[in-house]
Amino acid sequence: MATQISAQLQVEPALAEPPQPEALPHPRLRFHPQFHSRFLPDDRDVTVYLPPGYDDEPGRHYPVLYLHDGQNLFDPRTSFIPGRTWQVAETADTVIEAGEVEPLIIVGIANTGERRIAEYTPTRDWKMGGGEANKYGDLLTHDLLPFIASTYRVRDEEQATGLGGSSLGGLVTLYLGLKYSGVFGRLAVMSPSIWWNHKSIVGYVNENAPRLKQHPRIWLDVGDAEGRRTLADTDLLDRRLKAGGWLPERDLHYERVPGGTHDETAWSHRVAPMLLFLFPSARADAGF
Repeated sequence: MATQISAQLQVEPALAEPPQPEALPHPRLRFHPQFHSRFLPDDRDVTVYLPPGYDDEPGRHYPVLYLHDGQNLFDPRTSFIPGRTWQVAETADTVIEAGEVEPLIIVGIANTGERRIAEYTPTRDWKMGGGEANKYGDLLTHDLLPFIASTYRVRDEEQATGLGGSSLGGLVTLYLGLKYSGVFGRLAVMSPSIWWNHKSIVGYVNENAPRLKQHPRIWLDVGDAEGRRTLADTDLLDRRLKAGGWLPERDLHYERVPGGTHDETAWSHRVAPMLLFLFPSARADAGF
């Protein structure tokens, strides 16, 4: 367990020199450095992926997926482990161009290094601190979402708005996704840190599931090489979601990934199936 916690709580260094637009590793990435919020003290970089055809259809509006730990999504120079990213842009291009996934905008929100743990945790742990997820939620809903809506052509209904992340990013996704179920209708909960503060997130699910008018569609996953306790925790969360009314393969998909580990390379392999479940094209959705 100590090794698991250590891996999940590593502090990621803040990006010292933001990349210039011409140096971005994909032609449809847009970079917004030092995005400022009224609710948290640290500014953070925001990177936006635009889907194929975005500039060719000026009247079209798109679903949008917000992902935490934005340093690790697109650019190998900024990732926690240099050279290893989620390959989000390349993967999204592939599944969109294949007609499997609806064209969508993806927003990567960089973490702030030392304050990542605080911002990504919904409750305060007596030993490790944390507990600022509500302020991070304010940043998302009151600052970032309006900025993205004013800058890009996005659809604003909850079924067209997703939130996702891994590890503590998966934890905060589930917490904020249920808290703001009228804002986020699609959740990517990848290798979530369920263990945080004595699994308080499980109690949160139990308490809040009954009050939801509509369940967000949830992709939940874990690698079977992430540790026996991690597997047991994620199995428990899957059971609690089903008990709360989520229906398998309609609004909940739980994936136990053979050989899956707790790192960027492993999560990169899950991006395509996650997008297919959360944002299927009309053709693909008919197969669910």
